[in-house]
Amino acid sequence: MPEPFKNAFNAQMIRGMATHFRNHWAEFDGAGFADAAAKNLQALELKERSNQIMQAMIDYLPDDFTQAGNIILASLSPVHNGDIFGIAVDDKGIAGWAIMPMAHYVGVRGHQHFDLSMRLLKELTKRFSSEFAIRFFLLAVPEKTLAILKKWAKDEDRHVRRLVSEGTRPRLPWAMQLPAFIKDPTPVLELLDMLKDDKEEYVRRSVANSLNDIAKEHPDLVADIAAQWMQGADKNREKLIRHACRTLIKQGNKKVLRVFGYQKPEIQPLTIEVQTPQVLFGSVLQFSIAIASTTEHTQALMIDYIIHHRKANGKTSPKVFKWRTKNLIANETLILSKTHAIKKITTRVYYPGLHHVEVMVNGVSAGIVDFQLLMP
Repeated sequence: MPEPFKNAFNAQMIRGMATHFRNHWAEFDGAGFADAAAKNLQALELKERSNQIMQAMIDYLPDDFTQAGNIILASLSPVHNGDIFGIAVDDKGIAGWAIMPMAHYVGVRGHQHFDLSMRLLKELTKRFSSEFAIRFFLLAVPEKTLAILKKWAKDEDRHVRRLVSEGTRPRLPWAMQLPAFIKDPTPVLELLDMLKDDKEEYVRRSVANSLNDIAKEHPDLVADIAAQWMQGADKNREKLIRHACRTLIKQGNKKVLRVFGYQKPEIQPLTIEVQTPQVLFGSVLQFSIAIASTTEHTQALMIDYIIHHRKANGKTSPKVFKWRTKNLIANETLILSKTHAIKKITTRVYYPGLHHVEVMVNGVSAGIVDFQLLMP
């Protein structure tokens, strides 16, 4: 079983931070810092551990932010040219998970020292990430911060470029949301456009994730951007666009489906055959379909299915599942069968009674049938 991420924040890491702070400020109380940062550590979760270390930095580093910032800069390890994940505090300096509370410290204490804070976050992100901390400044002084991020979008360091897209994600997991960008993502889109053809997939994937966030409130806008970006796109940009539109594709958004060549299907009326009209909880639903072309040309098909789960109040709730993509040639008939497990999972409560399975072809409902769920 993999080691929980929270265990990266441990006494050894904290002592290493204390050593490097002490090396660059003779008055630093390393023992006091280590005791405060590691207090009851085993009882704390990841963010709680990070916050406790950050608070110890506030308590034990100089009150003068400029002095504290220079101590932090001097304590960092040399820049790593490769993957920053897996690195840690060592005798050369501070890197890895220890950067998280350090960046948080800058976000909390650095507002009156904007230029130094930007320098710190840029250097910190090269050794882990400042994607959470930059958001303090996007909320407080968005125009100044966006101006810096436009410059960083052209930085030679891929981790700095990724900070531009990841730090401005409107709904970054674990992080503070950016309500202004949720309402109007225009400033974010300008940055993403600068990064859409970045040479690093690591950066392009972050761009895609940001667009996927934006699509939750602005589906038509993202669909239009996808169409624009698809013009002259190479395979890397096309992959980015597909990943950015994954939620819209799953939802059957017709504008996005047309971007990827999925037009209104030209097929015969669909018949769905359910081999298990009664499904005992813990077993599987089995069904099959036959899709027959009615056109003389090849058509791209994306076939999904929806399980309409019965809720406690008797209404149903749909859940989309990906199934198959296929280039259906002229007058071809495609026969597909599917088994879908209906068993205990942590994210759903099942209720007995009438359920439905619906087949979607290129975002269009092609048929729906019932089945009964029986509880043991």
